[in-house]
Amino acid sequence: MTIPMTLQEYLRSCDIDFEELPHPRETTASRIAEKSHISGDRMAKAVMLQSDSGYRLAVVPSSCDADLEQLSQLLHEKVALASEQQIQEHFRDCDPGATSPVGQAWGLQVYVDDMLRHQPDVYFDASDHETLIHMSGREFDRLMHDSPHGRFSRHY
Repeated sequence: MTIPMTLQEYLRSCDIDFEELPHPRETTASRIAEKSHISGDRMAKAVMLQSDSGYRLAVVPSSCDADLEQLSQLLHEKVALASEQQIQEHFRDCDPGATSPVGQAWGLQVYVDDMLRHQPDVYFDASDHETLIHMSGREFDRLMHDSPHGRFSRHY
């Protein structure tokens, strides 16, 4: 599979400078970071959330888990992890099980963990389990400039 057209078009429409890097097929951000020799603090992963008011996306470093309690406080409502079926319904043009930190391209509100802000470089799976997107931290901050942020991750 290749990078979903939804993601390609969104990054280009935002005039984001990025590069595509192949990686061995892996399905978790932490394994991709490990095999690609990238710090988990610079590898973004997306966690799709569900609540009474709909779906959202939390973006955290791959070396961390999303703290659902902290996110519930930030969002002022109880949140839970979305099911694999709910993820697939939203990310139809992505490999099964894949979500993109650029949830805005699929109409989702994105929340970015402060640990990812101001990193010198940020990487994330391109939602095909075989390609990394790499961009400077400045470009990532520009891409996420409208996304609320806070501290809602914790290291495993």
